[in-house]
Amino acid sequence: MAHEAAGAAIASLRRYKLTLATAESCTGGLVAKLVTDVAGSSEVFSGGVVSYSNGVKMKLLGVSEKTLAAHGAVSEETAREMALGARDATGADIAVSTTGIAGPSGGTAEKPVGTVCFGVASKFGVRTFTKHFGEELSRKEIRNAAADFALELVAGECERYGD
Repeated sequence: MAHEAAGAAIASLRRYKLTLATAESCTGGLVAKLVTDVAGSSEVFSGGVVSYSNGVKMKLLGVSEKTLAAHGAVSEETAREMALGARDATGADIAVSTTGIAGPSGGTAEKPVGTVCFGVASKFGVRTFTKHFGEELSRKEIRNAAADFALELVAGECERYGD
């Protein structure tokens, strides 16, 4: 599942001669791991940041303290700034970010367990998404689904370069 998504993302990155960076919170480096599991990924993968704490989000990725205070770490606004920060820090063509609640605890009525926000930044700007993977999934299943979706976003962003 996720490995297929990584292969597709890398194929798209290669096709358009693009590079990728990651900014991950709830996935804890899983997106980067899946990318680097694919032979030859060094041609397209610039690097990534696992920013579990808000301090690291601010210091390494440039996420605004105001954004975190107003919207929280699990928000499209934070995902947007994480993706932009990763792209700026690495010089990659595309950056993807993940921030969410993988559980089993930590959810709220507004943001239940299984909520993950994504950002994808490129020369076309930043797009953000929120997915609710479901409270019935395990932590591992939520993280895997989030990584898979992030890689699908990367492949989709690459295709915009072909339009």
